[in-house]
Amino acid sequence: MFLTIAVLTSLGLILGFILGYADKVFAVEEDPLIKDVESMLPGTHCGQCGFTGCGSAAEAMVNGQADVTCCPPGGQVLAKSLAEKLGVTADLSNLTSVPLTASVEESLCTGCCRCFRVCPTDAIVGANKQLHYVFKEACTGCGKCVTACPENCIALHQEEQTLDNWHWPKPAVV
Repeated sequence: MFLTIAVLTSLGLILGFILGYADKVFAVEEDPLIKDVESMLPGTHCGQCGFTGCGSAAEAMVNGQADVTCCPPGGQVLAKSLAEKLGVTADLSNLTSVPLTASVEESLCTGCCRCFRVCPTDAIVGANKQLHYVFKEACTGCGKCVTACPENCIALHQEEQTLDNWHWPKPAVV
């Protein structure tokens, strides 16, 4: 019994040292700026920017292959902060200042489940042949659900102002 414990302990120590050495020898150096830009992005991997995920979009932005305004869910605020971080200028004229969110028209929804299967942020919930619902807090406005819906019951629109979400308007940036 003691021999088994000693063999397993020594085997674990030897393999641990080998893995630690391999981690040092085969380490891949990454640009810390790419990690910083990736941490600033929403992280939903929605594909609206034309890249497969936020990591590849961050790499393209750092390398100058993509504009800092390519992330629609981030909006103007993200584009400004990315431009400051990367030291480039950003043309914010084509970005909307108000984010869009999806909503389901309840009278038209048949519960086909195609919309929530394509949603990258799992903002749509529902069951087969049941009414679906969009969580406004999780929706990035990518529009994938709109194109997937065969009933045309999903639309993108600006969030309605209520007493819960109304904020005093900020002065215009000059």
